[in-house]
Amino acid sequence: MDSILVRGGAELHGEIPVAGAKNACLTLMPATLLSDEPLTLTNAPRLSDIRTMTELLRSLGAEVSSLQDGKVLAMSSHDLSNLTADYDIVRKMRASILVLGPLLARAGEAVVSLPGGCAIGARPVDLHLRALEALGAELELRDGYVHATAKGGLKGAEIEFPFVSVGATENALMAATLAKGTTVIRNAAREPEIVDLARCLRQMGAQIAGEGEAEIEIQGVDRLGGATHPVVTDRIELGTYMLAPAICGGTVECLGGRIELVGAFCEKLDAAGIAVEETERGLKVSRKNGRVNAVDVVTEPFPGFPTDLQAQMMALMCTADGVSVLEERIFENRFMHAPELMRMGAKIDVHGGHATVTGVERLKGAPVMATDLRASVSLILAGLAAEGETLVNRVYHLDRGYERVEEKLSAVGATIERVKAS
Repeated sequence: MDSILVRGGAELHGEIPVAGAKNACLTLMPATLLSDEPLTLTNAPRLSDIRTMTELLRSLGAEVSSLQDGKVLAMSSHDLSNLTADYDIVRKMRASILVLGPLLARAGEAVVSLPGGCAIGARPVDLHLRALEALGAELELRDGYVHATAKGGLKGAEIEFPFVSVGATENALMAATLAKGTTVIRNAAREPEIVDLARCLRQMGAQIAGEGEAEIEIQGVDRLGGATHPVVTDRIELGTYMLAPAICGGTVECLGGRIELVGAFCEKLDAAGIAVEETERGLKVSRKNGRVNAVDVVTEPFPGFPTDLQAQMMALMCTADGVSVLEERIFENRFMHAPELMRMGAKIDVHGGHATVTGVERLKGAPVMATDLRASVSLILAGLAAEGETLVNRVYHLDRGYERVEEKLSAVGATIERVKAS
């Protein structure tokens, strides 16, 4: 199993190109199941999760070709030869549940295994299932699989989520495009990935209004066509690389970045003493002066501070001037990176959904273990600012969400390398 070796202490200068959004691409790919015409995605990220979704779609009979070194995905689902999403594939990634709505909408039936993914707390699929039931689906949970049927097709309905769920909003949105009549989704997720999905579906012929707001209205159509769509910039990768010069010093321009993707995050960076300048090509980031200030963070659904940047922000706060409190409101059990940061000399006290971080002058390199996707990159960021060497083990998590991270950081002056398993 590969590891990442980081030698800290160097300032970072240069440019980092930010990839297309993993979470957007993983949502856009199942949209091919809604149509028998081709769907092509450009600006696709080159990640293991994308390969897993490719494997899943192919198992259902879809054709998926990776072009231009993986940056273009050409897909066609003209022949769905299988309507069962098998456990052996689905267990690798929670986003696999997103094939359920499209299969049900187009074929009238589907059998989908309950999903897996990072172990960061309970992320139940009950909201997905309730939304599909509201659209007229009959569901049965049996032997770890969701058995779904919609005899006569799905029908438009009013869906109101008790709390915001990105995945459930995506599943309901895709399913509703082919439902008979009008569907209204209330308390819908507002993330850029939802907006990106709606734009792609609209290119395919869907009638959607209100994406990016708390209420989305979909008028069902009889069929969807093909489209070519660019995947939106990955706001989590963007935020992660914006933190690199904040932690190490220096100036880095994140190519493809836009303020509207990371507004709440930029507000916290400003309060911490980090300057963010919008350029023609992206976002330029540097420290305003000296040591970073401690700031408090509360994770919230978009447009609030993203839970997927909480671990990376904690790494920054480990060497900030003062005491910061990070409150996790999205997922329980998402402070598993804290003990690993403490191995590097960080002072962190975790109580339930709160982590109190007392900044230290400097972290010290140590062997650490990645516990999930975002935790893994937070340890790399901490290693960049630490004295000596940090060896981050179990980085298979990292490859699920970050494209060639060691190459991108090396290009701006970081001393980082991948250590291949012997």
